[in-house]
Amino acid sequence: MQDLQLKSYAYQLPPDLVAKRPLGQRDQARLLVYDSTTQQSTHTYFHQLSHHLPAKCLLVFNNTKVFPCRLQGKKKSGGQAELFVLNLVPDSEGLYECLMGSNGRKDPGDQFLFGPNCELLVTIVKRSENETYLVNFDGVEITPFLQSQGQVPIPPYIRGGISDGQDRDDYQTVYAQHLGATAAPTAGLHFTAAGLEELRLQGHQQAFVTLHVGPGTFRPVTSDNIQEHKMHSESFFIAQDSWNKIQLARANGTPIIAVGTTSLRALESAHRSPLFMPDKSYATKIFLYPGQPICSINGLITNFHLPQSTLLMLVSALVGREKILSLYQEAIGQRYRFFSYGDAMLVTGLSYAK
Repeated sequence: MQDLQLKSYAYQLPPDLVAKRPLGQRDQARLLVYDSTTQQSTHTYFHQLSHHLPAKCLLVFNNTKVFPCRLQGKKKSGGQAELFVLNLVPDSEGLYECLMGSNGRKDPGDQFLFGPNCELLVTIVKRSENETYLVNFDGVEITPFLQSQGQVPIPPYIRGGISDGQDRDDYQTVYAQHLGATAAPTAGLHFTAAGLEELRLQGHQQAFVTLHVGPGTFRPVTSDNIQEHKMHSESFFIAQDSWNKIQLARANGTPIIAVGTTSLRALESAHRSPLFMPDKSYATKIFLYPGQPICSINGLITNFHLPQSTLLMLVSALVGREKILSLYQEAIGQRYRFFSYGDAMLVTGLSYAK
């Protein structure tokens, strides 16, 4: 089946359409609206979002907060090294999961130094099942250290992954609250505080999930058959108040619009689990692609995603691979800006899968 083949999710993007910075005003981004009921597309701007939303819908946002998780340092034995902290919460052994970049082999017992005065000593204890490393931070409180010395982990397709001080604000939603993500839920970057208030005054409700976005979301798919791809685990949480709103909206027929693929993944994970309860943290490895029913939303706000990415496959699960690729070609023809700092798409008119 073509929808399960990795090569079927390739498309050609002119390099100059990759957004290197966000626009000066977040809500001035362009917006491609696709109504799956009428199968019509409309080109507009994000500040006109309210004109294209269903009346008095429920918008579900991911309020995770990006932390500056990347550190530059050196091996204790010499040579440059890079540390990418994946989780601010240690495991039961007090170890933290990290990605580690350096020349040569990396083995348990290897040590690395980070910070302007080499004050952070990092020791590899073991490898994890996720092909990452579990490390010890030698008694240093890692969260304040990262806030002081870390870099925001922008993706490599943005300025070669080289971050600067401006990204600390740019690569964060205005409603970010719970620290723990290594990547931003980028569909939410288009919202402003004033825009959120305007939507509220127009009768649109707001609910929040927290899914701490990890690098596994952007991990390349290498299997020719996409069903063989394994997602890394990510943590999500839905508070009782937001869960009540979501359940009431579903019962009353109020349209539910997920803001971003991570919000959708949290909602779909909760919906599919018969044991789910609000106010508790859960792990999810959910991977959505065509042929998988989407049961939790009636619409999605999202950015334009990389070729052959799990995010492109997720959006294709909503209205079909051919339609999404057709809309992407339409956006390319209209010279939309792509990827994390780029423009947005709104898909509406979806029905709950039976």
